[in-house]
Amino acid sequence: MRVGSPPRHIWLCADDYGMSPGVNRAIRDLIVQKRINATSVMVVGAAVDRTEIEALTQAVAANPDCAIGLHATLTAPFHPLTMHFNPLNGGQFLPLGRLLRASLLRRLDPEIIQAELLAQIAAFRQMFGRAPDYVDGHQHVQLFPQIRDAFLVAVKEAAPGAWVRQCGRSLPLAQRLDSPKALLLDVLSETFRKKSARAGIAFNPGFSGAYNMVRGREFADAMKGFLDGLPDRGLVMCHPGFVDETLVSLDDVTHQREREFAFLSSDDFPRLLAASNVTLDRA
Repeated sequence: MRVGSPPRHIWLCADDYGMSPGVNRAIRDLIVQKRINATSVMVVGAAVDRTEIEALTQAVAANPDCAIGLHATLTAPFHPLTMHFNPLNGGQFLPLGRLLRASLLRRLDPEIIQAELLAQIAAFRQMFGRAPDYVDGHQHVQLFPQIRDAFLVAVKEAAPGAWVRQCGRSLPLAQRLDSPKALLLDVLSETFRKKSARAGIAFNPGFSGAYNMVRGREFADAMKGFLDGLPDRGLVMCHPGFVDETLVSLDDVTHQREREFAFLSSDDFPRLLAASNVTLDRA
């Protein structure tokens, strides 16, 4: 770090608000503590009633630097808002692997995808009384072939002031080969960025936060790596939460969420931000 260099302003975004009450509570706690400055809301989640939305609004009022985005969701075990959405699996969206395969084989209907995304943006507007600050995708579905075109059209139409999340890292190629998942996101994001730029839609210039959450690892070490080399206005995704029955019924990632929360709420986290010359304040 150069002595006297200005701090990097980054987005630290907690995904999955609305998945479960325990996830919601952890995210709100971190917002109030000013340990994160963005959260993405699943409007098709199991915990997005009026009480949970009002509680989030109050938390953000205590932290004006915090943005609220839409976590567009198109994978199981969640259900679509639109009546004629397909393909489905027992009334739910397809599992992630099947959806990615269908998109790569061009077996999806972009108009049906677009209608569902428009419905989710409309639901966000109804909940918060405004459009989302940004739009991203649960399990990175916004990057998939066919879906990305429908996604960008829906954002341009229904949330024209929003920016979108790309998931490509700002690292040399040799440093990007260590994680197959992150490398796939790099590849998919290259096309997504080009299409976003052509559509005149802003996006984050850098991204980090992808790691194997099911197996877990020391989150403090992971976060240090996420911050290394991240450009100004880059985005780090995270998934803090408290384990409850709803979360266990919906997602494989459980106790790692509590480990993320523990580090982000600890005294070690602001020390890491300071040592990395990073701030969560908006410029």
